Amino acid sequence: MTTVAEIAGMDRAALSLLWRRFFGGAVPPRMSQPVLRQLLAFELQVQKQGGLGAAERTRLARIAAKQSLPPARPTLKPGARLLRTWNGVTHVVEVTPEGYLWNGSRQRSLSAIARAITGTRWSGPRFFGLAENAALAVARDTQKTAKVRQPRTRAA
Repeated sequence: MTTVAEIAGMDRAALSLLWRRFFGGAVPPRMSQPVLRQLLAFELQVQKQGGLGAAERTRLARIAAKQSLPPARPTLKPGARLLRTWNGVTHVVEVTPEGYLWNGSRQRSLSAIARAITGTRWSGPRFFGLAENAALAVARDTQKTAKVRQPRTRAA
């Protein structure tokens, strides 16, 4: 069996033979040798160690089919501040390395804070406006206080 080290030392003719063995066709005419080596080394590793996991394959299939993907969770860095006004009271939440600081107490999740503020179960990221695309860029800016949009309320 061929090794990655052997691929690194092959000339174009040997690389082309290996390509035919792996993929069953001719090498694309304008493919450079460095790219050809990388693709062959990757394919060799996939055959020896296995390919992508089921979640990654599903995600790539959705991307290829241009289906909508679930939104990425925002990553809040320590020092970021979230503001949310609820019933006329502005609540400030500071992101810390251990979780969140709200009203002088440490909380593990935004959802716990949202529940304490409203008295009902809320998605914390949604309550603080992080689930909306416009708010994601604001929330990621850890140098400034992040003012997030108010979530839409449902008509009764």
